Amino acid sequence: MLALAGYPLGLSFRFYDEVPDAPAGQLAPLVVGKFDDHAALDRFADGLDVITYEFENVPVAAVRHLAQRIAVYPPAAALDIAQDRVSEKKCFQSLGIQTAKFAAIDSEEDLKAAENSVGFPAVLKTRRMGYDGKGQAVVKSHTEATSAMHQMGGKGLILESFVNFEREFSIIAVRSTTGQTAVYPAVENVHSGGILRQSIAPAPGVSKEHVAAACKHAEAVIKSLNYVGVLAIEFFCKKDGVAANEMAPRVHNSGHWTIEGSRTSQFENHLRAILGWPLGSTEMRSGQAGMINVIGGVPDADAVLRLGAHLHMYGKRPRAGRKLGHATIVGNAIEESVRQLRAVIERTNC
Repeated sequence: MLALAGYPLGLSFRFYDEVPDAPAGQLAPLVVGKFDDHAALDRFADGLDVITYEFENVPVAAVRHLAQRIAVYPPAAALDIAQDRVSEKKCFQSLGIQTAKFAAIDSEEDLKAAENSVGFPAVLKTRRMGYDGKGQAVVKSHTEATSAMHQMGGKGLILESFVNFEREFSIIAVRSTTGQTAVYPAVENVHSGGILRQSIAPAPGVSKEHVAAACKHAEAVIKSLNYVGVLAIEFFCKKDGVAANEMAPRVHNSGHWTIEGSRTSQFENHLRAILGWPLGSTEMRSGQAGMINVIGGVPDADAVLRLGAHLHMYGKRPRAGRKLGHATIVGNAIEESVRQLRAVIERTNC
């Protein structure tokens, strides 16, 4: 989707992935190699003007190696923080942003101490490499926490208090190499099984006060990290304000609606940001936009299109729990249209 946004701007692309059937290879030359293969990384970088990434589990070492030759955005320091949930929470708190209570876990002694400070119910997660609900478990007792801890390797974990939230929403911000910053309308999200299922923008159930606070927090984060590119931060709405959950240093799934729903998509603005070009407008094209993820199975494309939705399939092989694409619908008062679209797509979701 980055390439599709960039071709009309006169840009050309090259991709790097560890697997030869990466869908991006359908759009531009693909260099295949491991992320620790410096020779392959150097072949990939040869002749490029700027490098970016769209997956937060790219090894920081690979980004730093490439950055010795060519500008790489977002900066490696931001990726390093975002990859470690403890560092991420500490970053938020250092900027005065509320988070869940948390504690780093590397032993049973750490777990026992954390149970007193964090309490139950709680969520035990791996500090690194978690994605779409993987590497985490809700625990309600010492026995459950101990069992989950051993299943996750016994160390390199974080215990977080379970947040009693009213709604989930995300803020998608973008900052250019020139320092210009823009923020998209807040996005209300629905997750199931740790996977994003639905997004609606502007967030219909989130108050203006909560949105304003979250936007202020997002701008503080990108400024403190000297960030370049699109950054997404997921927030919880609580009775006493908002709490940051996690951030993603990349274009984000909850912003895919911007392709049809915004005057400038998150993908185009990401490219503009890393090239130092003026950022495009983040205003809505119409009153609302809704997005439903296609997960695991291929939907009836004709049924989706008859609803007036835009279908995007990514060229991935179907697999349970895998995001294969998304569909977006735009207009005014779209809640019923979103419900119908979700029903059509979830007939094949798995």
